[in-house]
Amino acid sequence: MKNFKYTTQGVCSRTISFDIKGGKIYNIKFEGGCMGNLRAVSKLTEGKNAKEIADILRGNDCRGKGTSCADQLAKAIDMALAEFE
Repeated sequence: MKNFKYTTQGVCSRTISFDIKGGKIYNIKFEGGCMGNLRAVSKLTEGKNAKEIADILRGNDCRGKGTSCADQLAKAIDMALAEFE
């Protein structure tokens, strides 16, 4: 299992950390942001295929910012998966 930490940009959460093992994502934790929503995102994605999760969340917008915590998670996953290639 490999741990990743991503510093977000343009959103309320400051960092996202998670583990990837066998292409699946685990232990997603957001620092800052809307905790109720972000805990739900973490629970819904736990143990799921990381690439599929990134594809679903990519492009999600929050309040016209052009990004969101979910979109930032997709970017973080993309960067993490690129390390495996």
